[in-house]
Amino acid sequence: MAVDALDARILTLLIERPRTSVREYARLLGIARGTLQARLDRLERDGVITGTGPVLSPAALGHPVLAFVRLEVTQGRLDEVGDALAVVPEIVEAFSTTGDGDLLTRVVARDNGHLEDVIQRLIRLPGVVRTRTDVALRERVPHRLLPLVESVGRAAGGTPG
Repeated sequence: MAVDALDARILTLLIERPRTSVREYARLLGIARGTLQARLDRLERDGVITGTGPVLSPAALGHPVLAFVRLEVTQGRLDEVGDALAVVPEIVEAFSTTGDGDLLTRVVARDNGHLEDVIQRLIRLPGVVRTRTDVALRERVPHRLLPLVESVGRAAGGTPG
């Protein structure tokens, strides 16, 4: 689905001012509220906007340790292991991948001992052959999409903002 320059401007505002009202967004963009709402509805329907909830900090929730755990899975058991990962609360993301391993998980923990407990739980899952863990030391580039939205907006012939 194509994102045009107005869509990029809308997405930029959503990122920069997430707690603003639809009415205020329309005013800032100089468009009718109905036009903005129709655009937002389409962006949600097309899967561009996938959520509107708050961004939470695992560290502030008592889980400051972040690790990336790769799992090698017995052939044919990827779905089964993926389903089992979904019930482990410390796994905040999981992806099937190419390369070294079959699944890449993002795991948060209270401390290194807790991380070891989570890894041991993963190793015991039926279908998991082995794991490899990389502990994150410091976040260098936080999760962000604004530079991408700005790039898409420029490519669509407009400048967000």
